[in-house]
Amino acid sequence: MSALEWFAHKPLGGGIFWIQERFYESGNRANIWLVRGSQRDVVIDAGLGLRSLPDYLRAAGLLAPAEGAGPRPLLAVATHVHFDHSGGLQHFEEVAVHSAEAAALLRGDNYEAVTWLSDREVARPPRPGWRARQFRVPPVRPTRLLQEGDVISLGDRQLTVMHMPGHSRGSICLHDKDHKILFSGDVVYDGSMIDWLPYSRISDYVASCQRLMELVDRGLVEKVLPGHFNIFGAERLYRLASNYISQAGVCHKVSTCAMRSIASIALRITNSRVTS
Repeated sequence: MSALEWFAHKPLGGGIFWIQERFYESGNRANIWLVRGSQRDVVIDAGLGLRSLPDYLRAAGLLAPAEGAGPRPLLAVATHVHFDHSGGLQHFEEVAVHSAEAAALLRGDNYEAVTWLSDREVARPPRPGWRARQFRVPPVRPTRLLQEGDVISLGDRQLTVMHMPGHSRGSICLHDKDHKILFSGDVVYDGSMIDWLPYSRISDYVASCQRLMELVDRGLVEKVLPGHFNIFGAERLYRLASNYISQAGVCHKVSTCAMRSIASIALRITNSRVTS
């Protein structure tokens, strides 16, 4: 299967494109965002990597050349290293990730990447004989380590890094202040927020949700482009964040601790089988 078959995209206007993996039919299917700038293009998250995303971008004509030169530089930014977001980073020459998860990406740590893929989630295998049990996020050496407050310049557009741990220790959002757009990764999306993975932390998540609510209160976000599911607005962002905080009590912490233990055991067993 070619990259052109595997991916599909939808233009959103303003140099932003929404890209998805057509045959990965799962709630874990991550949204991929291409943001084009006057001097640099940025891909936010990269999917599973079963087919080359840069090949798709070139074949689909989404990488416009700079004036009088070749294509603009292309940077892949991982909002975090979970497998559904980071598997495709291997196909990029320039890769950015928060420093808290850089070591996991470099060593190909599929426990921290929470790699969990089944055959039934892939409607059409990318090649004959492919099986989900063979899938791994390969080691990738980041070319840029991100920290809170860093600015990724695209020329005519600036994306500010917001370190928002909770879902994972290196989770980030990218804030386009001028256009009041938040690329939220898995920090928040219009669904149940997952805080029971090996490197999740409820207290961090509460603090991150408080920051999200502050963004709304200050009128700094009007549109959220999340890591999963559909785009939503500021009112929904505020409600999702405030609901999480209100539910993060003692009972939630106890049940989450139990779920984290089960998930950790399952991930260690699964990934030991993959590597054997």
